[in-house]
Amino acid sequence: MRHANVVILTDEAEFARLLTACWQAERQAPVITVLTSELWQQQEAPACDLVVVGPMREGKLTNVLRSLDPSTAVILCVPADSKEFGLLRSKYPRLVHVPLREDWAHTLMLVAGESLRRVEAMRLAKQAECLAAKNENHATLGRYMLEMKHSVNNALTSMLGNAELLLLEPGQLSSQSLAQIKTIHSMALRINEVMQRFSSLASEMQEAENASQAETQETGSPTSPYP
Repeated sequence: MRHANVVILTDEAEFARLLTACWQAERQAPVITVLTSELWQQQEAPACDLVVVGPMREGKLTNVLRSLDPSTAVILCVPADSKEFGLLRSKYPRLVHVPLREDWAHTLMLVAGESLRRVEAMRLAKQAECLAAKNENHATLGRYMLEMKHSVNNALTSMLGNAELLLLEPGQLSSQSLAQIKTIHSMALRINEVMQRFSSLASEMQEAENASQAETQETGSPTSPYP
């Protein structure tokens, strides 16, 4: 399973130390990066799944939150009576806040766990969407090839027939022309084998789809409680 990336953003070393220790005690700890507000402003924000914003020096919190990517999950852990927090809460109504009180570490770990699970679920959903789009492109190509199968087979039949007629009278052809016709005949046979394989795959896929639909219908059909 992929390890989550967490950034602890705080100017209070004890906050970062305690939170890091709590995470490291977990069975599957995330990759943790600890940054102060100054380091955060001096470098590009690292790629992460969750940012935990802890206590900061006066006036730094607003600038830090303003610099965060709106799509990043953020947990703010500051005293609830902070003047700056009151302004931020009205500006960022979706901001997740864990009050900095006696049991803050336990509460934050629970909230962070849910946030990371949500981030992972969204990542998997996006990955599934990309895979579905890719499969749809493949399906479109497959449908086109099936639709063109008849035309390709007709063209191959003509190529093979004419090549075989020419090969029946090899004495009328130069050695170079004879070799070229044999090559055309051989390649046409190979293409024909590929087309036959496409036909077999189409039949197998159709049978599997029919069986799946029949199973779904049987499962979804209500059963009568009476014999």
